[in-house]
Amino acid sequence: MPVAKATSGSDNRAMLKDSLREDAASSGTVRSRDPFSPGSMVIVTLCNPREKFWGMILALAQEGLGMSGIELASFEDLAVMVKEGEPFSPAVVFFPMHRIERIELDLPDGNLPSLSQRFSAKTGLEPSALLSSPMANGAFRPSAPRPANQPGEEPA
Repeated sequence: MPVAKATSGSDNRAMLKDSLREDAASSGTVRSRDPFSPGSMVIVTLCNPREKFWGMILALAQEGLGMSGIELASFEDLAVMVKEGEPFSPAVVFFPMHRIERIELDLPDGNLPSLSQRFSAKTGLEPSALLSSPMANGAFRPSAPRPANQPGEEPA
């Protein structure tokens, strides 16, 4: 009686042995970039408890996701704080994979701008630069334009 014989090597024998990234590197062309690489702006939906988080990926591994960002419910408040020049400290967090329900890129949807585009329009700052910047004294203070000196005042 014939028996199917398993081949050694990989779980998915239908896939190419080398990844597209390796093939692209050897040919000198880049076919695609990992969309969920460090620096990508994402919206993460978490479970137990259910939360949404917006921010920048710091690291993504099979253990979980490290990111710098804020709870999505605080988005509008953050934009106002940054626009007014108030200090801001992004949360640098790690979410274990069992809590992650969904990760989606922060991209525009038709005529609707992405959260990153909305943040830039409201504050004049790029969110990726804000979320990745080194923080002095644990807080980021956006550089706001300095007010002009009033007549008779000493320059600051």
